[in-house]
Parts: sequence; C-alpha cells; structure tokens
Amino acid sequence: MGSIYLIRHGQASFGAENYDVLSPLGFQQSAALGDYLDQMGIRFDRCVSGELNRQQDTARATLQQMSFRVESQLPPLEIDAAFNEFRADEVIRAHMDDLLAAEPGAMQVFANAANHRAEFQRLFKYVIQRWVSGDHEKQGLESWQSFVNGVQAGLSRLLKQADKKDNIAVFTSGGTITALLQLIIGVSPIKAFELNWQIVNTSLSRLKYRDQDVALASFNSHAHLELLKNPELVTYR
Repeated sequence: MGSIYLIRHGQASFGAENYDVLSPLGFQQSAALGDYLDQMGIRFDRCVSGELNRQQDTARATLQQMSFRVESQLPPLEIDAAFNEFRADEVIRAHMDDLLAAEPGAMQVFANAANHRAEFQRLFKYVIQRWVSGDHEKQGLESWQSFVNGVQAGLSRLLKQADKKDNIAVFTSGGTITALLQLIIGVSPIKAFELNWQIVNTSLSRLKYRDQDVALASFNSHAHLELLKNPELVTYR
C-alpha cells in the first residue's frame, strides 16, 4: 500500500492584515517537521501543495530541512489548487448579517481577532456550522459541498497518478483535511469540523491507499513538536 501524508501548514499570521504569511514560529514548526521526517527515515516520492503562500512556504521550509541530510534529490514541489483552504473571509462576510442579528458585537471581535481569540473561535464556529449545514446558502458563496467535491477531485487525481507504494506529501490546510476526513471516514460535516478544531499546525495525518481505496491510518500527529518539550510550538492557527 502507498501513503499520503496530509500536512497542515505552519502557524500563519492570525490577526494580521494578511493571514496568508507564515509567522516565525510557523517556519520553526516546519523545520522541526523536516528534522523529524528525516530522523524517521521517511522519504517522499511526490510533494504537492495548494496554491496558498502559507502552504507552499511550509512545504519549502520542511523539504529544505530534510534536504540537509538526504543524499538523493527530493522531488519537486507540485501545485494543485484542489488542496487550497476554503475562503473563510468570504464565508464570514456572507453570514455577517445573520451573525450580527444573534451577536451584535461580532463585528468588533472580527476586527480585532488577535485580542479576542476565544470569542473569535466561538463566533467562527457558529458561522461554520451554518455554512456546512447546507441550510443557509448564500448567493455567490461556494457551498461546503462544492468545496468538498473539489478536494475529492484533487484526491482522485493524486491516486490515479500514484504508484502502488508511493509516499506522497500534501501540504495543505485544516479545512481541506476536514473535507478529506468527511469523505474517508464518512462522518457528517459538523462532526468533521469537531475534528478540525483539533488540527495542530504542521501536524501529520496519514492516509493509506490501494488503487482508489483510501483509509485513515493516523490523525493529527505532532510528535515532532511534542519532542521539543516547548508548549508554545503547539498552535492551531
């Protein structure tokens, strides 16, 4: 059987004007992952990333760290938009009027999210539950099911091109991993997102495949961070 390693990007710039930038800690997490993969003797036959800067920079920092000790050349980084994150900012904007009706102070929380992390998470979870339920469709906004379909198409392409025993790295995001969990283990979107909130930056979730059959082998492993015994390295944004 072959393996697909789903790798969530390192810590991004939560609360900044541009979230899609790895923080210094995000680069540190990525380097730690590269060291760990090398020490475990894991070698990749293919490396794929979504288009987002935080995904590609995580990939490059991880692979660069691996390359310091690997004698053979690492595979080039391939880009596939199917492994992008969903557009959380668009989801929030589309549901803002409904959210304000229930939570009048929501605008202030989202405007200063870095200083209201717990409140942001509570309100974001509320918006996501509305979106993934399919009961509150908004004109011009991609549905959760449409997003899942795009991720499924990306997985199918990956499997069609894979050899039987390939090790494939996919550098992606929490929402994309959530969509794959929903597809593979057959849980509801709401249940899948309960898992999403637990996904650590640069964590590994491993899929095992044979032809087009895929199974979840492990989820959200972040031993590379735990071994460093620094709780500040374990982040979720």
